[in-house]
Amino acid sequence: MASAAEQLAANMNFGAFQRATELHKRLWFTLGALIVYRLGTFIPIPGINADQFAQMFEGQQAGILSIFNTFSGGAVQRMAIFALNVMPYISASIIVQLMGSIYPPWEKLRKEGGEAGRKQLNQYTRYLTVVLALAQSFGIAVGLQNAQGLVDAGIPPMFFLITTVATLTGGTLFLMWLGEQITSRGVGNGTSLIIFAGIIAALPGSASRMLTLSQTNDLNIGMVFGIIALVLGLVAFIVFMERSQRRLLIQYPKRQVGNRMFGGESSFMPLKINTSGVIPPIFASSLLLLPATAMTFLAQADLPDWLQWVPQIAGQLQHGRPAFMALYAFLIIFFCFFYTSVVFNPDDTAENLRKYGGFMPGIRPGKRTAEYLDYVLTRLTVIGAGYITFVCLVPEFLMNSSSLQSFAFGGTSILIAVTVTMDTVAQIQSHLLAHQYEGLIKKSKMRMGGRGR
Repeated sequence: MASAAEQLAANMNFGAFQRATELHKRLWFTLGALIVYRLGTFIPIPGINADQFAQMFEGQQAGILSIFNTFSGGAVQRMAIFALNVMPYISASIIVQLMGSIYPPWEKLRKEGGEAGRKQLNQYTRYLTVVLALAQSFGIAVGLQNAQGLVDAGIPPMFFLITTVATLTGGTLFLMWLGEQITSRGVGNGTSLIIFAGIIAALPGSASRMLTLSQTNDLNIGMVFGIIALVLGLVAFIVFMERSQRRLLIQYPKRQVGNRMFGGESSFMPLKINTSGVIPPIFASSLLLLPATAMTFLAQADLPDWLQWVPQIAGQLQHGRPAFMALYAFLIIFFCFFYTSVVFNPDDTAENLRKYGGFMPGIRPGKRTAEYLDYVLTRLTVIGAGYITFVCLVPEFLMNSSSLQSFAFGGTSILIAVTVTMDTVAQIQSHLLAHQYEGLIKKSKMRMGGRGR
């Protein structure tokens, strides 16, 4: 009789994939949701002068608006209803998680509330998303009104203000809901997939611009091959680092029950080098976009003399400037350590090991184990933070030295695209594996039933 492992290997074929109807539904739902998102990036807000805004965007596309436009899938360039994208939601998540670490009532909800506490914090995140989206959409509406020629003539200012705020805020709330639906009913993390779709949508246009620049001799053909080699090298490096782990040996003691001995086996606790995943660059970009975008719009307006410092500050926060790069690196490193501390608690892990009788050879259970876990995790996070900072910033410096200043080929975009792809593929494999085990269990029950008869 074949073993369960042999039966599993025999059933791992394309026909089994075709029978995975639940996975098919999840994949189709995810694809449909992303198509809806992409359609929304082409619907402009009411009253905007598209031609004038396109000209203004062309003058600013090498700056911070290029990052915002890439994350939004080109919605900023068209000033579409999804121009804010999910950035207010991400900013709200940052604030709620920070407050969950320093505000005692929310910290209690996070640690002791269980599923109910998590849902309550998610509700606070949604409320804060509404507030941030209203504030950002109001700032954008005011900036558009102050700039010359961006709003169609004849539209009452108050009407344009109300419709713009309502449209942009509604678009953000719809994407927040859509991302949650993808997470629960589709495959992968919905918010990450929405950002991923925007980045992938920008790749063909960036590749076309690169080829155009090479044909007009504005970009050396050697630089073109260098950029391609850099992208491929970064993809391989990211995959290697994301799969790298530090395995800690866990030993379980033997125990005697009656005349039989149980336990005595050993296992490994895998600690990833990059525990925080793609969260740090997304959070850092989101926080940088808030003040930089507001200052960019204010710089276009007629400012009084006492606000003439705004254009200078906005210029320093432009993409590629030293101040922007330094602040971006600092935020990435900060969120690497912060998010790692949120998702992995050494004290709780050490306590769970002690409860189940597990221990690390040469280290006492309890407090000493927690200290050792914190020691290892801190050093892994240093390596992970350095890796993410390198991937996100080094390509940006190289891009700024060439004629091609496309954020779609930047390190942050590549990191997000590769990491989200790996996470989504892993979830698909989990669904397929679960389907295989379900099939094996059903076959085993049928065989047992047949023998019983």
